[in-house]
Amino acid sequence: MISKLPAWVWTGAGVLAFIAGTVNVIGLLGFGHEAITHLTGNTSLLGDAVARLDLHTALHFAALIGAFVAGCVLSGFIIQDSTLQLGHRYGVALLLGSVLLFAAVPLLGRGSVYGMYAAAAACGLQNAMASTFSGAVVRTTHVSGMFTDLGIFLGHALRGIAVDTRRLWLCVVVISGFFGGGVAGAVGFRVLGYRTLLIPATLTAVAALAYGLYRWRRSDDV
Repeated sequence: MISKLPAWVWTGAGVLAFIAGTVNVIGLLGFGHEAITHLTGNTSLLGDAVARLDLHTALHFAALIGAFVAGCVLSGFIIQDSTLQLGHRYGVALLLGSVLLFAAVPLLGRGSVYGMYAAAAACGLQNAMASTFSGAVVRTTHVSGMFTDLGIFLGHALRGIAVDTRRLWLCVVVISGFFGGGVAGAVGFRVLGYRTLLIPATLTAVAALAYGLYRWRRSDDV
């Protein structure tokens, strides 16, 4: 449950949402003007391409969706569990996500769609890693569910029903992080272009090192 989540998970959720928001806006502003983390929209575009019998476009969106799912598969293979426990290889997953984002920079700079696929795989990996912590659903690469929860909480409040304030604040943290990442990514893209991805790539690597340090200090205390 959310009440059992340690404080660092809240911080981590905000940071990962910021990273995803940055990556996604760069995809939207880049040469393809396509979302990287928005699988709902990309699935709709895949359906449109199939309806128009546009094989090339259909394969592209299928690959973009597949890359995200492949990142999720990789995360599931590495972490192997949805229960938050020290010792699980979150640091390894974060480092792999960082490597994928670093690799995306030169590829996107050359106008290669493989840069989009690398970034999508990185986002899938981090989203799967953060999806379930002690039974509390945490999505960091999209905010539709968080806005849905906010609407539900508002409806409950209007009816005088008790609101889960911790879940409410988690929604605020993730939405704020994703929005902040979008703003930072848009500003950075106008100045640095695709090199802006070096920011989320570095943040992901720092998060991996911070988790490793936290785990080491906790095991030292035991």
